[in-house]
Amino acid sequence: MDSLNYHHLHYFWLVAREGSIARAATELELSRPTISTQIRQLEASMGRKLFERSGRNLVLTEFGQTIFHYADEIFSIGRELREVVRGDAGGRPERLVVGTPEVLPKLVTHQLLKPAFELSEPTQVVCHEGALDDLLAELAVHRLDVVLSDTPLGSTTHVRGFNHLLGECGVSFFAGPDLARKYRRRFPQSLNDAPVLVPMSRTSLRRELERWLDTEDIHPRIVGEFDDTALMKVFGQDGFGIFPAPSSIEKDVCTQYNVRLVGHVEAVRERYYAITVNRKLKHPAVVAICEAARGEMFE
Repeated sequence: MDSLNYHHLHYFWLVAREGSIARAATELELSRPTISTQIRQLEASMGRKLFERSGRNLVLTEFGQTIFHYADEIFSIGRELREVVRGDAGGRPERLVVGTPEVLPKLVTHQLLKPAFELSEPTQVVCHEGALDDLLAELAVHRLDVVLSDTPLGSTTHVRGFNHLLGECGVSFFAGPDLARKYRRRFPQSLNDAPVLVPMSRTSLRRELERWLDTEDIHPRIVGEFDDTALMKVFGQDGFGIFPAPSSIEKDVCTQYNVRLVGHVEAVRERYYAITVNRKLKHPAVVAICEAARGEMFE
């Protein structure tokens, strides 16, 4: 493809956004055959299918999803340009594209990202969630500015990047009021045969907990394992078991889920990193995230 027809791309983007050729035709005030022809020409120029049929519906192919993301950014920038020309905006805001692994607790992600929203200069934060390996691959091709993770970039990962330690903290155990009163005494030995909710084994928190429990010869009764730590906390709130969370968000956990502290474990450490492709941090929002984490969140 030597050149890109932006009219064709715009028709494709509208069809993908609206979910059907009919709705896009209504918005563009064009006939359906006209739009269908333009999309076929775009597919021919790219040599790949953008849509596939699923019953009566058009569904984006995997390639089509990639093209849609690029088109969405292109036309978003176009809207901003028109606003600047009309004098409706002072300029394009700084953009921060962040990747967060699915296993990172949402309360931790929220606390880490807050400084990016509080900058004096307007900043648009775009947050993508996914598997860490996929996020690192996106970082390597500069589709992400930073990946926030509880696991550092390892030597076995084929991605060139740098770990910036944001801080570390211990782990706290929480439960509903009745369980908290029962198991707070003689903690942590009270965890023997206690009902416990834990994150999945692929998380750093689970691995660290298992090492500590083995060292202390403590054997809780695991009643639930969760990919989604927010769901784990909800079950803990309902009294189904005791659950762990980073001590740095202890106050937020108690407030949001109406649970009580059972006890702290400083021997289990949770560490958090900002992973970038540059050794020196350059993006002002990433700098703000790192400074706030080191100076306040993990002080």
